[in-house]
Amino acid sequence: MSDALQELGQHIELKRPDCVLGWEIAFGELTVEVAPTSVVSFVEFLKTDQTCKFSTLVDITAIDFPEREARFDLVYHFLSMYQNHRLRVKTKIREDQTAASIVDVHPAANWFEREVYDMFGILFTGHPDLRRILTDYGFRGHPLRKDFPTTGYVEVRYDEAEKRVVYEPVKLVQEYRQFDFMSPWEGADYILPGDEKEGAT
Repeated sequence: MSDALQELGQHIELKRPDCVLGWEIAFGELTVEVAPTSVVSFVEFLKTDQTCKFSTLVDITAIDFPEREARFDLVYHFLSMYQNHRLRVKTKIREDQTAASIVDVHPAANWFEREVYDMFGILFTGHPDLRRILTDYGFRGHPLRKDFPTTGYVEVRYDEAEKRVVYEPVKLVQEYRQFDFMSPWEGADYILPGDEKEGAT
């Protein structure tokens, strides 16, 4: 399989040197890095080229690297059912940069791009309906960014009386408890709950 992926990588680089910045085979999969301005034409090439025939868009996601200037890796996963190959396409995007939508090439990208926008805040130009898809109306921030706070001050719940979603301050109602982290297998100095039953039988 690695020989076939090697040939595929060389073919893609040879046919589209204007797009391909680099490629590698890692963990039995081919990954191609392309320039962000070339994504749409490159995806069209992957779909129509007879050697590639990547007819199925499997997923679109992103990876956040807050310390980098080009903060996000935008990642596309494709499948060729004709050639039995999988391909990962990566492109680097700055926080203030937009990515071109590939909905016209792969209609399945509609929801995937909405998820990436909702979770990471990456905007897609040319998308027909770029709204949040996983978070609530009025939600602030993008949960999969690494600088997103892990604790908040408001909680969201559906109020049956008001028949709508309401925001309320977080109330931690759990009572103070003492926990004993000693493992019972190491031998506790006291009778553990349930041990008294052993002598009764």
